[in-house]
Formats: sequence, C-alpha cells, structure tokens
Amino acid sequence: MVKPIVVGIIGAGRIGRLHAHNLRVMPSFTLKSIAEAVVSEDLLAWAESRGLGPVFVEAEDILNDPEIEAVFICTPTDTHATWIERAARAGKHIFCEKPISLSPQQTSRALQIAEEAGVLLQVGFNRRMDPSFRKLKQLVQSGELGSPHIVKITSRDPQPPGEAYVRSSGGMFMDMTIHDFDMARYLMGEEVVEVYTRGANLVDPMFGRCEDVDTAVITLTFASGAICVIDNSRKAVYGYDQRVEVFGSLGSATADNCRPTTVEVSTAASVTRDQPLHFFLERYNQAFTDEVAAFAQAVRLQEPIICSGIDGQQAERIAEAAKESHRTGLPVKLQHGSPTA
Repeated sequence: MVKPIVVGIIGAGRIGRLHAHNLRVMPSFTLKSIAEAVVSEDLLAWAESRGLGPVFVEAEDILNDPEIEAVFICTPTDTHATWIERAARAGKHIFCEKPISLSPQQTSRALQIAEEAGVLLQVGFNRRMDPSFRKLKQLVQSGELGSPHIVKITSRDPQPPGEAYVRSSGGMFMDMTIHDFDMARYLMGEEVVEVYTRGANLVDPMFGRCEDVDTAVITLTFASGAICVIDNSRKAVYGYDQRVEVFGSLGSATADNCRPTTVEVSTAASVTRDQPLHFFLERYNQAFTDEVAAFAQAVRLQEPIICSGIDGQQAERIAEAAKESHRTGLPVKLQHGSPTA
C-alpha cells in the first residue's frame, strides 16, 4: 500500500475548507494541520466537528513541520506567490489555487524558486478534470473532430461577488475568465497569439466603481489561426451557465450544462427541465476531487503535473492582455506568451 501524503492547508476560507473536506476522506492523503490568519470560534468548531488536526495562526508552523510533504495554498490571491516561495524553500510540494499572482514579475519569481527547489507545483484549474471537458479534450486530441476551427466557451455566474472581493481579486478577467483562458489552451493544445475584448457594466454599477466589468466577450486567436469566443456574465438568473463547444473540420462536440436530473417534462403548456446546478461547488464537485487525486499521483510517482505553474502563468498573461484590450479597445498580440501593444 502506498503511504499517504502528509499535507497542510494554508488558508481556511471557502476553498480551503472544500479541499480539507476532500482530503480527509481520500486515502492518498493525511491532512495534519491547517493555518488561518484569523482563527474564529466558527473555524475551530468546524475543524473539531470534522476531526481535523490543529489550526494554527502562523502558517510557518506548517512549513516547519518535517512530516508535512505538501501544502495547499488557499489564501487570498495577493499572497499566493509569497507562500509558493516560502513553501518551496521549505521543500514542500505545492498545490496553489489560481491565479499564482496579480503581477507577472511575482509569478515568474515564484515559478523560478519552485523549480530551483525541485518541488512540484500544481495550479488549481480544476475544470481540466471535469469529465465532460476531458471528453472534449480527448476528441480534439484523437482527431475525431478534424482540425479545430472554433471554440465557444460560455461561463456565467448565478450571482455577482461582493465589492470587497472584487476590489482584491484582480478583476473579472483575472478571477473569473482566467478559468476560461486555461480551458481554451487546454482544449486546443496550443498558445494564444492575440486577444480582443469587449466589456461592459450591465449587472451592477459596483463593478464600474471598482474599475471592472461584469459582462464581456473575449476573442482569442491561436497560432494555428483557430478562434475561441468566450462570453462571461456575473449574473445569470437561471443558474451557473457552463457550456463549451468545439467545432472542427470533421464535426463538432458540445458539453452542456449539468443539471440535478435529466428529466424533461412536456405538456400542452410548456417543455421544462431542471435549471443548471447552482454554482461551482456543485457543478465541479467531482473535478475538485479528481484534480487533488492527480496531484497525489504526480507527487508519489513523479509524473507530470496536470496543470503546471507555466499553465497558470500563461492564463495570467492572457488575462492581462484581455484587460489591456478592454482598456484600449484594440486587439493585443501575445509574443512568447507576453502581451505587446
């Protein structure tokens, strides 16, 4: 039997608790401890009710523990790069939520330090492990669809986030669309060479006050000439809208929304079916588990990471280009992965 990987989690917010829930029931891991800057009574009660290990205020207590082999970084975005560097220097393998940072320089530095330390770094683009999207990837790779010509990605949230989150998240392109940028690269297996964005404030004036958008259409052009169209909204009143289509020279394939049931009711008055699953925790529940399982396999067998630091960096570069295109109203070219005017 393979020995479980002893891990610690830095950051016990919504995503940190999700990973804690998954890790504690997976035989590949032993969750030893959690660190959170503000240890509330609610957090302590949550940890105790699930039989979790100690909750530290200082994450250094996790990094200094010689038994801990890997850490999950689930802190606010602007701290990810710092914790990657500290964890790498402590010799820990790293699973970090996206994005790596809001600064190209910080991201490059974090990746370099992780590489020099010889530790594995996986970025949490969990949608790569969604069964439907993996099927699309397999269809593209096998050549069954021929040469891909157009990818269409629809990604719309059921309700907008709060203003405090928007002001610290890096904006729509960095905290939301970045998943779609990664999905586009993942499905196509090639790099983006041009980004063109049209954005608007149609959902809530708050986004405008934060110098952000809540509605956008982004066009990506790949090195082969293939095109990807992404449409985003911060508020879809009918639920979490997640659809992808790949159209190629030999056919097309579509991944539709996931729903609680497949039942369709037809009457004289209407034809109805369930609304899409509510949000990302429900829609991508299996993908969150599968990405962590893949991380365990990479650590134990020294296999390639399913979503590397370079993948995270490339998605960030596309996000920066999308922001620049929105600002200028012009297409932005990407040379060697970096935006250029």
